[in-house]
Amino acid sequence: MRILTGLQPSGKLHVGNYFGAMEPAVRLQEEGPAFYFIANYHAMTTVRNADELRNYTRELAIDFLACGIDPERAVFFLQSAVPEVNELAWILSNVCPVSQLEKAHSYKDKVARGFSPYHGLFAYPVLMAADILLYDATHVPVGKDQKQHLEITRDLAGKINEAYGEGTLVVPEPIIRESTAVVPGVDGQKMSKSYGNTLPLFAEPSEVKKIIMKKLVTDATPLEDPKPKENSTLLALYRLMASDAEVAAMEADYDRGGIGYGEFKKRLLEAYLERFEPLRARRQEITADPAYVDEVLARGAERARAAAAPVLDRVRRAVGIA
Repeated sequence: MRILTGLQPSGKLHVGNYFGAMEPAVRLQEEGPAFYFIANYHAMTTVRNADELRNYTRELAIDFLACGIDPERAVFFLQSAVPEVNELAWILSNVCPVSQLEKAHSYKDKVARGFSPYHGLFAYPVLMAADILLYDATHVPVGKDQKQHLEITRDLAGKINEAYGEGTLVVPEPIIRESTAVVPGVDGQKMSKSYGNTLPLFAEPSEVKKIIMKKLVTDATPLEDPKPKENSTLLALYRLMASDAEVAAMEADYDRGGIGYGEFKKRLLEAYLERFEPLRARRQEITADPAYVDEVLARGAERARAAAAPVLDRVRRAVGIA
Protein backbone atom coordinates (compact mmCIF):
# COMPACT_ATOMS: atom_id res chain seq x y z
CA MET A 1 0.00 0.00 0.00
CA ARG A 2 1.47 3.35 -1.07
CA ILE A 3 -0.60 6.46 -0.32
CA LEU A 4 -0.31 9.80 -2.10
CA THR A 5 -2.01 13.11 -1.44
CA GLY A 6 -1.34 16.77 -2.23
CA LEU A 7 -2.58 20.21 -1.33
CA GLN A 8 -2.48 23.46 -3.30
CA PRO A 9 -0.70 26.50 -1.85
CA SER A 10 -3.38 29.12 -2.38
CA GLY A 11 -3.46 31.09 0.87
CA LYS A 12 -3.52 30.76 4.64
CA LEU A 13 -4.96 27.55 6.06
CA HIS A 14 -8.25 27.68 7.93
CA VAL A 15 -10.08 25.24 10.18
CA GLY A 16 -11.97 23.80 7.21
CA ASN A 17 -8.68 22.91 5.48
CA TYR A 18 -7.45 21.25 8.65
CA PHE A 19 -10.42 18.98 9.26
CA GLY A 20 -11.11 18.40 5.56
CA ALA A 21 -7.58 17.63 4.35
CA MET A 22 -4.70 18.19 6.76
CA GLU A 23 -5.81 16.06 9.72
CA PRO A 24 -6.84 13.09 7.53
CA ALA A 25 -3.51 13.32 5.69
CA VAL A 26 -1.53 13.23 8.92
CA ARG A 27 -3.49 10.18 10.10
CA LEU A 28 -2.64 8.32 6.89
CA GLN A 29 1.02 8.19 7.91
CA GLU A 30 -0.03 5.36 10.19
CA GLU A 31 -1.46 3.30 7.31
CA GLY A 32 1.67 2.74 5.24
CA PRO A 33 4.28 4.48 3.06
CA ALA A 34 2.96 7.94 2.23
CA PHE A 35 3.87 10.63 -0.28
CA TYR A 36 2.76 14.21 0.44
CA PHE A 37 3.34 17.02 -2.01
CA ILE A 38 2.64 20.73 -2.26
CA ALA A 39 0.94 21.22 -5.62
CA ASN A 40 2.54 24.48 -6.69
CA TYR A 41 2.25 23.70 -10.42
CA HIS A 42 -1.50 23.33 -9.95
CA ALA A 43 -1.64 26.59 -7.99
CA MET A 44 -0.42 28.44 -11.10
CA THR A 45 -3.94 28.10 -12.55
CA THR A 46 -5.16 30.67 -10.02
CA VAL A 47 -2.12 32.40 -8.48
CA ARG A 48 -0.39 34.72 -10.97
CA ASN A 49 1.94 36.65 -8.67
CA ALA A 50 5.37 34.99 -8.38
CA ASP A 51 6.21 36.31 -4.91
CA GLU A 52 2.75 35.35 -3.71
CA LEU A 53 3.12 31.79 -4.99
CA ARG A 54 6.56 31.41 -3.43
CA ASN A 55 5.22 32.68 -0.11
CA TYR A 56 2.11 30.48 -0.18
CA THR A 57 4.28 27.45 -0.99
CA ARG A 58 6.68 28.11 1.85
CA GLU A 59 3.88 28.79 4.32
CA LEU A 60 2.07 25.58 3.39
CA ALA A 61 5.27 23.57 3.88
CA ILE A 62 5.53 24.97 7.39
CA ASP A 63 1.82 24.30 7.98
CA PHE A 64 2.20 20.65 6.97
CA LEU A 65 5.09 20.18 9.38
CA ALA A 66 3.34 22.00 12.21
CA CYS A 67 0.25 19.83 11.78
CA GLY A 68 2.25 16.66 12.23
CA ILE A 69 3.68 15.43 8.92
CA ASP A 70 6.76 13.43 9.86
CA PRO A 71 9.42 13.83 7.13
CA GLU A 72 11.30 10.83 8.51
CA ARG A 73 8.30 8.60 7.89
CA ALA A 74 6.61 10.22 4.88
CA VAL A 75 8.05 11.57 1.62
CA PHE A 76 7.28 15.29 1.72
CA PHE A 77 8.18 17.44 -1.28
CA LEU A 78 7.31 20.23 -3.70
CA GLN A 79 5.58 19.18 -6.90
CA SER A 80 7.89 21.46 -8.89
CA ALA A 81 10.98 19.75 -7.45
CA VAL A 82 10.15 16.65 -9.51
CA PRO A 83 10.17 17.79 -13.17
CA GLU A 84 9.56 14.19 -14.29
CA VAL A 85 5.88 14.76 -13.56
CA ASN A 86 5.58 17.00 -16.63
CA GLU A 87 7.02 14.35 -18.94
CA LEU A 88 4.56 11.77 -17.66
CA ALA A 89 1.72 14.28 -18.05
CA TRP A 90 2.66 14.71 -21.72
CA ILE A 91 2.67 10.95 -22.26
CA LEU A 92 -0.75 10.68 -20.61
CA SER A 93 -2.02 13.55 -22.76
CA ASN A 94 -1.58 11.36 -25.80
CA VAL A 95 -4.19 8.86 -24.60
CA CYS A 96 -6.55 11.37 -22.96
CA PRO A 97 -9.73 12.17 -24.94
CA VAL A 98 -10.58 15.86 -25.13
CA SER A 99 -14.20 14.98 -24.35
CA GLN A 100 -13.11 13.57 -20.99
CA LEU A 101 -11.53 16.87 -19.98
CA GLU A 102 -14.51 18.86 -21.24
CA LYS A 103 -16.71 16.95 -18.79
CA ALA A 104 -14.49 17.65 -15.75
CA HIS A 105 -16.59 19.25 -13.02
CA SER A 106 -13.76 21.45 -11.72
CA TYR A 107 -13.05 22.92 -15.17
CA LYS A 108 -16.71 23.61 -15.92
CA ASP A 109 -17.25 25.15 -12.48
CA LYS A 110 -14.26 27.50 -12.73
CA VAL A 111 -15.16 28.65 -16.23
CA ALA A 112 -18.74 29.26 -15.08
CA ARG A 113 -17.33 31.42 -12.27
CA GLY A 114 -15.38 33.58 -14.72
CA PHE A 115 -11.97 31.90 -14.93
CA SER A 116 -10.37 32.09 -18.37
CA PRO A 117 -10.29 28.63 -20.01
CA TYR A 118 -6.51 28.29 -20.19
CA HIS A 119 -4.91 25.00 -21.19
CA GLY A 120 -3.49 24.56 -17.69
CA LEU A 121 -6.96 24.70 -16.20
CA PHE A 122 -8.33 22.42 -18.91
CA ALA A 123 -5.52 19.85 -18.56
CA TYR A 124 -5.46 19.98 -14.76
CA PRO A 125 -6.75 16.36 -14.42
CA VAL A 126 -3.92 15.05 -16.63
CA LEU A 127 -1.25 16.63 -14.46
CA MET A 128 -3.08 15.35 -11.39
CA ALA A 129 -3.02 11.86 -12.91
CA ALA A 130 0.73 12.19 -13.46
CA ASP A 131 1.16 13.29 -9.83
CA ILE A 132 -0.40 10.02 -8.72
CA LEU A 133 0.91 7.56 -11.31
CA LEU A 134 4.53 8.74 -11.19
CA TYR A 135 5.05 7.17 -7.75
CA ASP A 136 3.17 3.88 -8.27
CA ALA A 137 0.65 5.09 -5.68
CA THR A 138 -1.84 2.34 -4.85
CA HIS A 139 -4.29 4.42 -2.80
CA VAL A 140 -5.37 8.06 -2.97
CA PRO A 141 -7.60 9.75 -0.37
CA VAL A 142 -10.31 11.81 -2.06
CA GLY A 143 -13.45 13.61 -1.00
CA LYS A 144 -16.68 13.10 -2.88
CA ASP A 145 -16.05 16.27 -4.89
CA GLN A 146 -12.64 15.01 -6.10
CA LYS A 147 -13.78 11.52 -7.03
CA GLN A 148 -14.04 12.35 -10.73
CA HIS A 149 -10.38 13.33 -11.01
CA LEU A 150 -9.27 9.99 -9.61
CA GLU A 151 -11.61 8.23 -12.02
CA ILE A 152 -9.83 10.08 -14.85
CA THR A 153 -6.48 8.96 -13.40
CA ARG A 154 -7.61 5.35 -13.31
CA ASP A 155 -8.95 5.59 -16.84
CA LEU A 156 -5.71 7.07 -18.23
CA ALA A 157 -3.62 4.41 -16.49
CA GLY A 158 -5.89 1.78 -18.02
CA LYS A 159 -5.51 3.29 -21.50
CA ILE A 160 -1.70 3.28 -21.17
CA ASN A 161 -1.74 -0.34 -20.01
CA GLU A 162 -4.06 -1.33 -22.84
CA ALA A 163 -1.93 0.39 -25.47
CA TYR A 164 1.55 -0.43 -24.19
CA GLY A 165 1.28 -3.46 -21.94
CA GLU A 166 -0.35 -4.45 -18.70
CA GLY A 167 1.59 -3.23 -15.67
CA THR A 168 3.08 -0.20 -17.36
CA LEU A 169 1.27 1.92 -14.77
CA VAL A 170 -0.27 1.04 -11.43
CA VAL A 171 -4.02 1.72 -11.33
CA PRO A 172 -4.70 3.38 -7.96
CA GLU A 173 -7.66 2.74 -5.67
CA PRO A 174 -9.57 5.56 -3.95
CA ILE A 175 -9.82 6.04 -0.22
CA ILE A 176 -13.18 7.83 -0.14
CA ARG A 177 -13.54 10.18 2.81
CA GLU A 178 -17.31 9.70 3.07
CA SER A 179 -17.35 10.73 6.72
CA THR A 180 -15.52 14.03 6.26
CA ALA A 181 -18.00 16.67 7.38
CA VAL A 182 -18.46 19.96 5.57
CA VAL A 183 -16.98 22.51 7.97
CA PRO A 184 -19.23 25.56 8.26
CA GLY A 185 -17.81 29.05 8.06
CA VAL A 186 -18.72 31.72 10.57
CA ASP A 187 -21.66 32.76 8.36
CA GLY A 188 -23.09 29.24 8.13
CA GLN A 189 -21.99 28.55 4.53
CA LYS A 190 -19.20 26.08 3.75
CA MET A 191 -15.95 27.51 5.11
CA SER A 192 -14.04 28.95 2.16
CA LYS A 193 -11.54 31.74 1.51
CA SER A 194 -13.66 32.81 -1.44
CA TYR A 195 -16.59 33.45 0.91
CA GLY A 196 -14.50 35.38 3.43
CA ASN A 197 -15.99 33.32 6.27
CA THR A 198 -13.00 31.41 7.57
CA LEU A 199 -11.68 30.69 11.02
CA PRO A 200 -7.89 30.83 10.60
CA LEU A 201 -5.81 27.90 11.78
CA PHE A 202 -2.72 29.73 13.00
CA ALA A 203 -3.95 33.23 13.83
CA GLU A 204 -3.19 35.04 17.08
CA PRO A 205 -5.69 34.21 19.85
CA SER A 206 -6.91 37.83 19.87
CA GLU A 207 -7.83 37.61 16.17
CA VAL A 208 -9.64 34.31 16.65
CA LYS A 209 -11.54 35.72 19.63
CA LYS A 210 -12.69 38.70 17.58
CA ILE A 211 -13.92 36.46 14.76
CA ILE A 212 -15.81 34.09 17.06
CA MET A 213 -17.33 36.74 19.30
CA LYS A 214 -18.17 39.31 16.60
CA LYS A 215 -18.63 37.44 13.29
CA LEU A 216 -19.97 34.00 14.15
CA VAL A 217 -23.67 34.05 13.28
CA THR A 218 -26.33 32.89 15.73
CA ASP A 219 -30.09 33.26 15.82
CA ALA A 220 -32.21 35.59 17.95
CA THR A 221 -33.37 33.02 20.52
CA PRO A 222 -33.74 34.75 23.92
CA LEU A 223 -31.23 33.86 26.64
CA GLU A 224 -33.77 32.03 28.80
CA ASP A 225 -35.10 29.80 26.01
CA PRO A 226 -33.69 26.47 24.71
CA LYS A 227 -31.45 26.94 21.70
CA PRO A 228 -32.07 25.05 18.44
CA LYS A 229 -29.30 22.49 17.83
CA GLU A 230 -30.18 21.79 14.22
CA ASN A 231 -28.22 23.95 11.76
CA SER A 232 -26.29 25.62 14.59
CA THR A 233 -22.96 26.78 13.16
CA LEU A 234 -21.58 27.37 16.64
CA LEU A 235 -22.44 23.86 17.80
CA ALA A 236 -21.15 22.28 14.56
CA LEU A 237 -17.74 23.92 15.04
CA TYR A 238 -17.68 22.98 18.73
CA ARG A 239 -18.30 19.32 17.87
CA LEU A 240 -15.15 19.33 15.72
CA MET A 241 -12.90 20.74 18.43
CA ALA A 242 -14.24 19.71 21.85
CA SER A 243 -14.29 16.36 23.65
CA ASP A 244 -17.36 14.14 23.59
CA ALA A 245 -18.12 15.06 27.20
CA GLU A 246 -17.84 18.78 26.46
CA VAL A 247 -20.10 18.45 23.42
CA ALA A 248 -22.68 16.52 25.42
CA ALA A 249 -22.63 19.24 28.11
CA MET A 250 -23.14 22.01 25.55
CA GLU A 251 -25.97 20.15 23.86
CA ALA A 252 -27.65 19.67 27.24
CA ASP A 253 -27.29 23.40 27.93
CA TYR A 254 -28.76 24.18 24.52
CA ASP A 255 -31.80 22.09 25.44
CA ARG A 256 -32.09 23.51 28.95
CA GLY A 257 -31.93 27.21 28.10
CA GLY A 258 -30.86 29.96 30.45
CA ILE A 259 -27.46 30.47 28.79
CA GLY A 260 -26.77 33.03 26.08
CA TYR A 261 -24.80 32.59 22.89
CA GLY A 262 -22.00 34.76 24.26
CA GLU A 263 -21.20 32.06 26.82
CA PHE A 264 -21.31 29.34 24.18
CA LYS A 265 -18.95 31.35 22.00
CA LYS A 266 -16.49 31.55 24.90
CA ARG A 267 -16.57 27.77 25.18
CA LEU A 268 -15.88 27.49 21.44
CA LEU A 269 -12.91 29.83 21.78
CA GLU A 270 -11.54 27.75 24.66
CA ALA A 271 -11.91 24.55 22.63
CA TYR A 272 -10.21 26.17 19.63
CA LEU A 273 -7.25 27.34 21.71
CA GLU A 274 -6.86 23.98 23.43
CA ARG A 275 -6.91 22.18 20.08
CA PHE A 276 -4.74 24.48 17.99
CA GLU A 277 -2.47 26.46 20.33
CA PRO A 278 0.11 23.61 20.47
CA LEU A 279 0.17 23.53 16.65
CA ARG A 280 0.60 27.31 16.53
CA ALA A 281 3.51 27.09 18.97
CA ARG A 282 5.09 24.34 16.88
CA ARG A 283 4.64 26.45 13.77
CA GLN A 284 6.47 29.35 15.37
CA GLU A 285 9.40 27.04 16.18
CA ILE A 286 9.58 25.79 12.60
CA THR A 287 9.30 29.29 11.14
CA ALA A 288 12.27 30.36 13.28
CA ASP A 289 14.43 27.65 11.68
CA PRO A 290 14.27 28.18 7.89
CA ALA A 291 17.25 25.88 7.33
CA TYR A 292 15.23 22.99 8.74
CA VAL A 293 12.41 23.60 6.25
CA ASP A 294 14.91 23.81 3.36
CA GLU A 295 16.56 20.56 4.47
CA VAL A 296 13.24 18.72 4.78
CA LEU A 297 12.08 19.79 1.30
CA ALA A 298 15.45 19.01 -0.31
CA ARG A 299 15.54 15.55 1.23
CA GLY A 300 11.93 14.95 0.28
CA ALA A 301 12.63 15.93 -3.33
CA GLU A 302 15.53 13.47 -3.51
CA ARG A 303 13.37 10.65 -2.18
CA ALA A 304 10.49 11.55 -4.51
CA ARG A 305 12.73 11.64 -7.59
CA ALA A 306 14.32 8.35 -6.59
CA ALA A 307 10.84 6.79 -6.47
CA ALA A 308 9.75 8.46 -9.72
CA ALA A 309 12.81 7.53 -11.82
CA PRO A 310 12.13 3.80 -12.25
CA VAL A 311 8.45 4.44 -12.98
CA LEU A 312 9.19 6.98 -15.70
CA ASP A 313 11.93 4.77 -17.12
CA ARG A 314 9.45 1.89 -17.33
CA VAL A 315 6.90 4.09 -19.08
CA ARG A 316 9.42 5.63 -21.48
CA ARG A 317 10.60 2.18 -22.55
CA ALA A 318 7.02 0.97 -22.94
CA VAL A 319 5.97 3.86 -25.19
CA GLY A 320 9.17 3.81 -27.27
CA ILE A 321 11.04 6.97 -26.30
CA ALA A 322 13.82 5.12 -24.46
